Amino acid sequence: MDRTALHEAAAVDLDAYLERIGYAGDLQPDYATLAALHLAHASHIPFENLDVLLGRPIRLDLPSLQAKLVAGGRGGYCFEQNLLFAAVLRELGFAVTALAARVRYRSTLLLPRTHMLLLVHADGADWIADVGFGGEGLLLPVPFGSGQPAAQFAWTYRAVEEAGVWVLQSLHDGAWQDLYAFTLEQQEQVDYELASYYMSTHPNSRFVQTLTAQLPTREVRHVLRDRELTQDRGATVTTRTIASDEELLDVLAQTFGLDLEPGTRLFPRRHETP
Repeated sequence: MDRTALHEAAAVDLDAYLERIGYAGDLQPDYATLAALHLAHASHIPFENLDVLLGRPIRLDLPSLQAKLVAGGRGGYCFEQNLLFAAVLRELGFAVTALAARVRYRSTLLLPRTHMLLLVHADGADWIADVGFGGEGLLLPVPFGSGQPAAQFAWTYRAVEEAGVWVLQSLHDGAWQDLYAFTLEQQEQVDYELASYYMSTHPNSRFVQTLTAQLPTREVRHVLRDRELTQDRGATVTTRTIASDEELLDVLAQTFGLDLEPGTRLFPRRHETP
């Protein structure tokens, strides 16, 4: 038994997962099911890094993922989200390849492979599935290999080949913007454990430096970074500043479904005013 199989030896609580994402449709391993599950997961389980800022370890074993994201009503970042989604898809009979990417979004630096995505085979074709890229990420799978644009409500994506790697892009104001670049080398659980440890503990990690909670829906993408809350409806983008810690906790609860204890402080020391 390989590492991936050992990691998923724990049972997937499929009923609890489907209730968490509000899904009651078909479960055949075809594209229609893949797309419906992808949309439901992405629009119900928020992308967030609250545990990193609270000093809690990020655990990637399946029981921990289900306890946090399903039973606990919480969200997580890419490794948590996509490992859970991959386990569910495999349980349903999909062929899933776990991959790693270098993030290019909001950065001009060459970054390490610290993002997880999935390549899923369905209906005779391969699809990029990724429920763990937050507010700018996919709502639906993107076809792999054709380079054709894929419209997803008010947003459009494509995957194109570039000098031996594949690049996922989104369309903004008529121009394509890189989100991340990846190869087709299958990743193992230990690869994600290492990358996750870096992202959750290294002082240069964006998740150590910045509070974020993000949740895309069909109509609007909610993105919180520190005290800035942005709502992207495709044609319009609005931003406002959150004034207090109490308002921040209310926004996390009301907009992202993340309920924290009253008085919880989330910002690193650099955000505190003497």
